[in-house]
Amino acid sequence: MANSIYLLFLLIILNLGGMPDNKLAEKELSSTRPKVAFTFDDGSTRDMPNYTLEEWNEMILASLRKHDAKAVLFANVGPLQNEKGKYVLSSWDKAGHKIANHTYTHPRFSDPKTTLEMFKTELLRNDSVIRSYPNFYQYFRFPYLKEGETKEKVEGFRSFLKEKGYKNGHVTIDASDWYIASRLVERLKENPQADVSGFRDFYIEHMYDRAVFYDGLADELTGRKIHHTILLHHNLAAAMFLDDLIAHFKEKGWQIIDADEAFKDPVFNEVPTVVPAGESLIWALAKQSGKYEKDLRYPAENGDYLKAKMDSLGL
Repeated sequence: MANSIYLLFLLIILNLGGMPDNKLAEKELSSTRPKVAFTFDDGSTRDMPNYTLEEWNEMILASLRKHDAKAVLFANVGPLQNEKGKYVLSSWDKAGHKIANHTYTHPRFSDPKTTLEMFKTELLRNDSVIRSYPNFYQYFRFPYLKEGETKEKVEGFRSFLKEKGYKNGHVTIDASDWYIASRLVERLKENPQADVSGFRDFYIEHMYDRAVFYDGLADELTGRKIHHTILLHHNLAAAMFLDDLIAHFKEKGWQIIDADEAFKDPVFNEVPTVVPAGESLIWALAKQSGKYEKDLRYPAENGDYLKAKMDSLGL
């Protein structure tokens, strides 16, 4: 009897000792594995070559659903103030994705003609529409990722965001998916039966290349794996290639997380002091450090960087 009790006690001790080790191993794996959440800008109501709005919009939502990923749609609702626009917003909201603020008409804040007061009105006008949705998310993303060209405008709008209870919906991984999408649409207009596999491969290569670049910068700046937010747009390229893109990230060892989880990462509390302000948060922090001048370009992402390569590939 005594031996049985002793053996039982020993097993309990061994099990108790093993559990923390397992959890520690899981935590260690999680801390070294890159993580990314998907965020989308704008909101389009256009039919596309071969697809109605309802068809291609549902393709994006289906890909997110397939991979159990919850995103944020940063909507500028000026162009969405119609039945098709309401359909887009409600379809994303009903699918459980967050609806956040991207101004009403998508002005460039770094344009001297866009005053601080004008930009404040843009936020408020957009806010009055999107806050009626159950999944309203009080985050704001700057159009073109431009946060102001003077210290007065930058600090003035940051104070206004705080006053209104908003947080900056920063991007950590910036890219030029919009440029690829524009060329994809033009190709399909020319030939609805065109083989788009080259566009798909280029899209995945480009998005993943940018992810690796910004992840490397983030590693050096923070000394850890941050929770990334990648910028995509509500467009045909996302509709056709998002499933493959997410699968590619997974194959490369990345963990897909929900966007609201990503924004809880402490890195999003950073407030870069660079003026002109904006670009990816990681770009801005790297610029602020003064250590990466040879690695940084301005604007950080632009369609011009892709043109020659896409031309050479016949895309």
